[in-house]
Amino acid sequence: MIESLTIDHENYPPLLRHIFDPPPLLYVWGNANILKTECFAVVGTRAHTEYGKRSVQDLTRALCRAGFTIVSGLALGIDSMAHTIALEEKKPTIAVFGGGLNKDRWYPPQNKKLAQRILDEGGLLISEQSQDVRAQIFTFPKRNRIISGMSKGVLVVEGDIKSGTMVTAKCALDQGRDVFSVPGSIYASKSAGTNYLIQKGAKLVAKPEDILEEYGIYLQTAKIQGSNANEEAILKALGDDALTPDEIIRESGLDTSVATSTLMVMEMEKKVRNLGNGKFVVYS
Repeated sequence: MIESLTIDHENYPPLLRHIFDPPPLLYVWGNANILKTECFAVVGTRAHTEYGKRSVQDLTRALCRAGFTIVSGLALGIDSMAHTIALEEKKPTIAVFGGGLNKDRWYPPQNKKLAQRILDEGGLLISEQSQDVRAQIFTFPKRNRIISGMSKGVLVVEGDIKSGTMVTAKCALDQGRDVFSVPGSIYASKSAGTNYLIQKGAKLVAKPEDILEEYGIYLQTAKIQGSNANEEAILKALGDDALTPDEIIRESGLDTSVATSTLMVMEMEKKVRNLGNGKFVVYS
């Protein structure tokens, strides 16, 4: 169950040990061995857009396939999706709590099932707070320095200027961590924080390679091929876009029943991916 790690314990996160104010004691529940792996933080707003959702899915998937262990804060929105994508990729993930690790203190309550899944699938829950401490507004900034401090780099997907996401980004910069930021519209409040970070020197991320090549990682990604003319027509229609079934039918010229059944097969074979908002993209 819950164990404690002192700063000199062999499983204490090696990068975290060297920040300005490392926690002298950490409480952990789960597979503490993954604290020795190369960790990468993915953070963002709770109230994400569809653009943010697609960005975190594609980028987190690539980070997992490159061998990084995903770290985030179990918050609703971008954090939850980062943990979930890691689990979908069959990779353990680390959730850093703002409160204690006793089950009745798990926060937010909407993510208790996700926290349990993280444990069940070889991941780890971690906190510097005593087991029965309730998460409060002042415990989250302290939590955020742990997320960034234990990570090689921090990816910021979406966030307002005044937000916990930006607190994590500031911690990362203060700690000398690599900060990567997904740009967005100048008119979107959820991109105000990420655009500001880019202005201040964070690396703009337009594709997974913008992160991975910083570390000399080059993924071999085979182009998705259709196994028949109908699948090829759908792949051509999609290109790099996210389309609804109606848009796919119109662009591909396929009969409705043919396009629908072909999409179903392609989704099962991981040639296309349903984003969950009625739109499909080529699987990545």
